[in-house]
Amino acid sequence: MRKLFRKKISDRFVQLAEKRALQTLIVVALGILMAGFLVVWQAGKDRARVADLQRQAAQVTTQTAVPPGTGAIGGSFSLTNQDGTPVTDAAYKGKLLLVYFGYTYCPDLCPTGLQSISKALDHMQAEEVAKVQPLFITIDPARDTPQKLKEYISSFHPAVAGLTGTAQQIADVAKKYQVYYARGEQVDEHDYVMDHSSLIYLMGTDGQLVQTFSEEADPDHIIQALRKAFAK
Repeated sequence: MRKLFRKKISDRFVQLAEKRALQTLIVVALGILMAGFLVVWQAGKDRARVADLQRQAAQVTTQTAVPPGTGAIGGSFSLTNQDGTPVTDAAYKGKLLLVYFGYTYCPDLCPTGLQSISKALDHMQAEEVAKVQPLFITIDPARDTPQKLKEYISSFHPAVAGLTGTAQQIADVAKKYQVYYARGEQVDEHDYVMDHSSLIYLMGTDGQLVQTFSEEADPDHIIQALRKAFAK
């Protein structure tokens, strides 16, 4: 009788243990499924946001790509370079300008644009590069101090100069180049994105627009355009 009683008690404990193990397994499985769902949902949300920014950029690019030689883009400016020295457009007189607007916290467009410029200059003769001035003008002067710009452009061709200024100075030069920019989503307490158009402007020695390129332009196309401009 005692053996039978002990066996029943033992079987009962086994059943309870199996039941609890099954419940634990179900809870863990549900947790994994829920985590997977959240990851997929967040990824979809991020892709949708990126696609929306790309659509905005595409619309702005269409609006700002004016025919070469119209004089509708470009003009004088007064800014501060990466060394903290005030400069105007007169400092680059006689040179072809490759002008790109962006900001140092930019995750993809700006590094791509500056890489396109850098690769083009890397494949040109030193005497040719001396006739060109690449300019990276920030549209986020609140964060892009001269020192921050200096650190950032050090990753690209040494000819690239970084320019910043007051909010009004940046607004003035951006208007002359018909550049769209606006403060976008707040990522966290200290970080935010800047929505902006993304064109590389080739400006002639006379200050007139010669041609525009996308940030993903083939470096060979930039080289061809520069050499054609040299011949004028």
